Formats: sequence, structure tokens, C-alpha cells
Amino acid sequence: MENDTLGSVLADVLAASHRLAARAIPDLVQDAGRRLGLSGARAYVADLQQRDLVALPAPEQAPRSAAAGGTTDLETLPVDNSLAGRAYRTETVQLSRPDADDSERTGWIPVVDGIGRVGVLRVSAPELDASLLHRCEALADLVAMILAAKLPYSDLLAQTMRTRPMSLQAELLWAFLPPRTIGTAAVTSSALLEPAYEVGGDAYDHSLAGEVLHLTLLDAMGHDLASGGCSATALAACRAARRAGGRLDDIAVEIDRTLDRWIPGRLLTCVIANLDTTTGRLDWINCGHPPPLLIRDRRVVTGALDRTPHPPLGLTGYEVPPPRVHSTHLQPGDRLLLFTDGVTDARSAAGELFGEQRLADAVVRALTDGLPSPEALRRLIQQILVHQDQRLHDDATLLLTEWHPPHR
Repeated sequence: MENDTLGSVLADVLAASHRLAARAIPDLVQDAGRRLGLSGARAYVADLQQRDLVALPAPEQAPRSAAAGGTTDLETLPVDNSLAGRAYRTETVQLSRPDADDSERTGWIPVVDGIGRVGVLRVSAPELDASLLHRCEALADLVAMILAAKLPYSDLLAQTMRTRPMSLQAELLWAFLPPRTIGTAAVTSSALLEPAYEVGGDAYDHSLAGEVLHLTLLDAMGHDLASGGCSATALAACRAARRAGGRLDDIAVEIDRTLDRWIPGRLLTCVIANLDTTTGRLDWINCGHPPPLLIRDRRVVTGALDRTPHPPLGLTGYEVPPPRVHSTHLQPGDRLLLFTDGVTDARSAAGELFGEQRLADAVVRALTDGLPSPEALRRLIQQILVHQDQRLHDDATLLLTEWHPPHR
């Protein structure tokens, strides 16, 4: 039977997805793949720490039971050492090498929602020519949209992406955080947070309002449920103020007042910034936080964003004026790295700090390799974890923004 047209297949998948249970996604993908001319198609999602790609459970399979400390028989492939992982890391299609004994070719298609990596799509057919791969890429794009829409409301998908139980404060914070990667043709912003399952006081936010990219990085004192509540409350205050038209200093004042009223005695450091993606103008405030790094032409511009910081937010009983707004202009291709002190203060078993210089060297090296920003961050956080023998004693959060305006 002649294969269905791409448009009819995608239209049927989209129509079916509206009321689709997450458990039915694998069958929907497999059916769509066969209609497009494939022998098989299966979706894999990256786990929370982006170490493995995990096959979505078929209806007859049980999801991961991380909350109970159980195991799963779901197929798992390493991100760092597999062809599927290479497709995920590089965001490019990967094909298995032809083998005289094989009647099937296998391809791995990146599954990317907008510009945020979700996983990969495994496809197989006797021959994967350019036309068929084009159809596979279109299917992968639609699968990404379906997964992104279902994930916030699906315990099955959450369980599939987790390898162990999550602490209460981490559960609270992850519920408030936006996608790890967002962007447009002019800008990309990507963030990572560790320890993913025990994070307490760190939080990030990035959002787009017209031509302006908003960035927030928070670090609340402590590492308990109250710390997570402090950061979550600060994020809510930040969003409420900016969505009401508040300036950067208005946002800081609103966070300060909110903490004073509802969580007194909790200090919080932060960097809050706006980047005009048309002109490259960067405005920011720094409240007791490590200064951001500016990376230009594959090197860190030393001291470019160092300014006298405002005191941390949450200082009650003191008459402190609103923080000063600083401004500069980025050049096309510039990258901005925001980080919490858990990154630079990470200590090895011998007591050696990871430090700002090692951080700068590591991020420049990753970017020099031509890696997409999300992958550069993933490798960077891995280096920090290795430095501290996989046991971070404080939250470590990174937010990397690249300004890449078209036609400039």
C-alpha cells in the first residue's frame, strides 16, 4: 500500500494528541511511523540530569518507580556514549552504518521543542533516504510538541525521566521553573541546576516579552524546604512585578517586600537582567551575587560586568535604597554566563575550589568546540560534579545566554 502523505499523517497525529493519555504516545508514534514508510519508530526522553535517554514505556510496561526506589526494564541509552546520545548532544540526525547482515537501517532524530532538547526518535526502515528522513524530522518535531504539552501533567512521563526519589524542596522548586532552554532567532538562553533531586535554594527564570529577554538567577540562604519556599516565593514576586510592567529595580523591591512580609529572616542573592534582543542593550542589577561573566570571541572579558553589588534581598529592619540598574551593550555573538556560588565554591576531596578561573576556562573550551549552549552547559555541570566526586554540598546553577542577532 502506498504511504500516506506527510500532511495527512501529521494532521491525524495532532488531532489524536489532544485527548491522548501519555501511555498511548508510543503506539501513536509507531503507527505514524509505519504510515510514513518506516518499519518502526520509538521515542526516547532524556532523564532529568541528561545522562541517559529512556524509551517511553509501552502501554504494557510499567514506568520507572523512582519514588519507591524500584527498577525498570525500559531501554536506556547513554547520552555520552551512544549514537542516540550523539544525535541528542549535537541536535543532528545520526544514521547507523550499513551492515551486510542487516536488512534494516536505523536512524536517530533529535526531538527538540522549539530549541529545547527533549530526547530522540529512533526510526528504522530498509532504506532511510533523504525524503524519508525529512518526514521523520517532521514527525519528531510534532512528538516534541506533544511531549512538552503532556509533561507538566503526567506522572508517567515524570517517573520515566527520574532515576531516584526527589526531595520535597526540589519538588517544590521544579514545579516553578521554566523549560531549561528557550530562545528565538536572535537569542538562546539555557539553564541547568544541580543537585537535581535535592536542590534547595537556587532557582532560575528566563522569559521573552516581545524583543526583550528577561533573566533571573536566585540563591536563597540554606538548603531546606524553607529555602525552596523562599526561592519559589521570590520567583512569583519577580513574575508578578515584571508582568505588571515593573522595572528591574521594581522587581527587586517587590521581592524584598514579599520576603519581609511572608518569610522574614531569609536572605537571598540574585542577578536580575533584561536583554534587548534587537539592540543588544543589557540592563541588570546585582544583589549580593557573583557577577556574571561576559564571553566574547572565545574568551572571558575580565571584569566586564563587575559592579559594586547591592546588599542581598530580605534584610529586614534596614533602610536600604532600591538597587542600582547597570547597563552595557553586547556585541553579536556575545554570551552571558550567570552562576551561583555553589559552582565556584565546589570543593574537591582535597579541598580545592572549582573557582571562577576554572569555570571560565571550562565554558570557553566547551563553546570553542562549537557545541550548542545547552550541550556546553551539560558538559560544564558534569565537570563540576566530577570535581566534587558527584556529591555537591551546595546548589550549583548555571544560566548561559547567547545573543546571535540575524543579519548583523
